[in-house]
Amino acid sequence: MKIRALILIIGTWLLAGCSATFTDSPDQTEQRINSLLNEMTLDEKIGQMQQANDGFFGDEEATKQAIRDGKVGSFLNMIGADKVAEFQRVALEESKHGIPLLFGRDVIHGYRTIFPIPLGMASSWEPELAEKAMRISAIEASSMGINWTFAPMMDVTWDPRWGRIAESCGEDPLLTSEFAVAMVKGFQGDLSDPTAVAACAKHFVGYGMSEAGRDYNTTYIPEALLRNVHLRPFKAAADAGVLTFMSAFNDLNGVPTSGNEFTLKQILRDEWNYKGMVVSDWGSIEEMINHGYAADKKHAAEIAAKAGVDMEMATTCYADNLKTLIEEGAITEAMIDEYVGNILRVKLKMGLFEKPYNNHVSTDTILAPSHLEVSREAARKSMVLLKNNNNTLPISKNIRSLAVIGPLADAARDQLGTWIFDGQGEDSTTPKETFGEILGSKMNYVPGLEYSRDKSTKGFSAAIAAARNSDAILFFAGEESILSGEANARGIIDLPGIQTELITELKKTGKPLILVVMAGRPLGIGAEMEMADAVLYAWHPGTMAGPAVADLIFGDFSPSGKLPVTFVKGAGQIPFYYYRKNTGRPATEDDVTYIDDIPRDSKQLSLGFKSMHIDYGVTPLLPFGYGLSYTDFEYGNLKLSSDEMSTDGTITVSADIKNIGHYEAEEIVQLYIRDQVGSITRPIKELKGFEKINLKPGDVKTVSFELKAEDLQFFNGDDFVIEPGDFDVWVGPNSDEGLHHTFSLQ
Repeated sequence: MKIRALILIIGTWLLAGCSATFTDSPDQTEQRINSLLNEMTLDEKIGQMQQANDGFFGDEEATKQAIRDGKVGSFLNMIGADKVAEFQRVALEESKHGIPLLFGRDVIHGYRTIFPIPLGMASSWEPELAEKAMRISAIEASSMGINWTFAPMMDVTWDPRWGRIAESCGEDPLLTSEFAVAMVKGFQGDLSDPTAVAACAKHFVGYGMSEAGRDYNTTYIPEALLRNVHLRPFKAAADAGVLTFMSAFNDLNGVPTSGNEFTLKQILRDEWNYKGMVVSDWGSIEEMINHGYAADKKHAAEIAAKAGVDMEMATTCYADNLKTLIEEGAITEAMIDEYVGNILRVKLKMGLFEKPYNNHVSTDTILAPSHLEVSREAARKSMVLLKNNNNTLPISKNIRSLAVIGPLADAARDQLGTWIFDGQGEDSTTPKETFGEILGSKMNYVPGLEYSRDKSTKGFSAAIAAARNSDAILFFAGEESILSGEANARGIIDLPGIQTELITELKKTGKPLILVVMAGRPLGIGAEMEMADAVLYAWHPGTMAGPAVADLIFGDFSPSGKLPVTFVKGAGQIPFYYYRKNTGRPATEDDVTYIDDIPRDSKQLSLGFKSMHIDYGVTPLLPFGYGLSYTDFEYGNLKLSSDEMSTDGTITVSADIKNIGHYEAEEIVQLYIRDQVGSITRPIKELKGFEKINLKPGDVKTVSFELKAEDLQFFNGDDFVIEPGDFDVWVGPNSDEGLHHTFSLQ
C-alpha cells in the first residue's frame, strides 16, 4: 500500500520539473551554478555544506523546517522511500531555491542483494563482474530513494590485521584501480537514469596503512610510495568521472587528511583538476581536535575549509563557525562559493533538479531472481582454491554421506560480511540449506561450535561422530562478520575460538577433510592447511553463499579465484606484500637456518646475515595472485615483439596457455615486470596486466599484453620519470611463478 501511494505522489511531484532540461552543456551547468550562488545568502550556502544524520535536527517537523530554511545539503542514513521522497519534496517545493538533497548511504557490496565483500570480489580478477554487481546495488538502493553511496573504498593495504581490509581490493594498485573504476561505473551508470547513484572515492588517502592495522591510526607514507601506490586508484577513479571523494580519518605524515592541503588541494584539485565534491568522513573534521592539530571546532573548521573539504559529515564545525571565520577574515566567501559550487555541480550532473525522485519504485527490484543469480556468480568466482591434495575436490553428488560441520555452515547473517546496513540474514541461503537440498538425508549436519569464537567443546563429540559416519568432512571455518570491518582490528589473525582444536579432532577420523573458510581478511591458516586435504577460501560470500559453495564443491564449475593479497604465515610477518624491495641482502629459502635447526652455542656469524625471519623464513604462506583449479594449465612460448622499447614506444608480450587437465576452467594470466636499476630502489615485481580466459580440456590460447613505456613510469621523489635500462618480464599464474624474459628501454 505504501509503495502504491508513493508512486502516485512521485508522479504528481515530477510534473513540476518536466519543463527543465537535463542535458546541460558544461557551460550551462556553470551558469546555473553561478546563478544559484548569486541568489543564495551566506547562511544558505553554508547549509549546503552540512550533511546531517537522520534525527540530526530533531523530529520530522524540525527536520522539514531545517530543509525549508536551507540548513542542510544532504542526509545520510535516512531510511524509507516514502520518508526520503517527502523530504525531497520539501526541499524542492518549500525551500527558497528548490535545491534538491543528496541522500547518502553505505551501500558497500550490495543493498539487499549482498555480493562478496570487496576483497572477495577482487579475488575474481573480473572488474566487469564488479561493475555488474554494483549496478544491481544501485538499482536496489535507488528504489529506496538513495542517490549517493559512500563506496567504493580504494585504500591499498598490506595489513590483514586492519578490519577494513575486507572493504579493500587488496594490496596491488593496478588491481585496485581496475576494480575502483568498474565499481564507479556500476554505481553511477548513466547519470540521466533514475537508478544512478553517485559514487564516492574513499578514503583519501593512505588510510589503509594505519599503524599496526589499528583503525583510525597514524600513517607515514613517503611521497614516492604515496604516488606510486596509494594515489593511483584515486587518480583512476577521478579520471573515470567519480562524482565525489571522501577524506579519511587518519593523519598522513603528521597532517590529518581532512585538513591536508597537500592531498586535497595540490594533488586532487590542482594536479588532477578534479571538479567534484569532497565530503569528510564521519566527524573527521572535529576529530582534528583529538589529533592535536586543531585547538577547537572553530579552528578545525578553518583548517578543513582551507584544505578544500566541501561538505561536513555528521558534525557541525562548519555550520557553527564558517560565518564567523569569514567575518574575521580567516577565510573568504569566495572559498565558500567554490565549495558550494562543487556540491551543486554534483546535484546538477545527477539531474536531481529535473529528476529529484527515484520514480521506478517496484517490489520487483529488491532481491530479484536475476540479482540473486549475479550474487551467486560473483560469490563463486571470488572463491579461491588454496589446496587440493589428490584431487579431493570435486566430490560427487552421489556420495554416500557427507558431514557438514562448523560454525559458518549455517550463519545466515555472518556470510553476508561486514558493513551491510540493509542486507538481512533471512534473505541468505546458507551452505547447510543448499547441501541439505542436494543431499537430503545423506548430509550429516552438526555445527560442532555455535559461532566462530565459541570455546565450548560440548558439540565436539556429536561432530566427531558425524564425521566417522560419513565418507568426507566439509568443515566451514572462519570468523563472524563482526570480527572484520571498521574498528575491528585483530592483533591475532588465526582462526578464533577453538576451531583449530575441532579440526584437529576431525582429522584423526581419517576421513577426507575439506575446509571452506569464510572470513573478512586473509587469516593465518597454515596449521589448518597442513591438516586439510582441500581448502577453499570463500571470504564472506554474500546472500548466495550456499549455492555458490555447492557449485564448486560438486564440480559444476571449477574454482577460478586468485588471491588479491598475500597470505602471511603469522602476524609477525606483517607487512608482507609481493612488490616489496629486494634490499641489499636478499635471502632465499636456501639461506635460512630455521630457529629449531640452529645448533646450541652457535656463533653469531653462522646465520648468514640475510634479510629474513629465522622462524618464518623468507616466503609467505601463499603469494599474491595464487589460486588453484580443478584442471592444470601449462604456460609456454613466451614472446616479446621486440627486446627493445623506446621511451615512447610499446612492445607486445605474449604466451600460450594450454588446459592440460580434464575440466573446463578459467585461468587468470598475469603480467609482471621488474625495473632492474632505478633512480630510487624499485620493487622486485609489479603487476602490469592480467586477463581471464576460459579453456576447455586440450584448448590452447595465446594471451597478449601491450606493454607501454608509460607503464614503466614511476615517481622518484622529484617527478614522474621513465628511465632507460633493463627490465625483467614474467607471464604466469601468480606473482611467484611464470615464464621469464628481459628487454631494454632505450
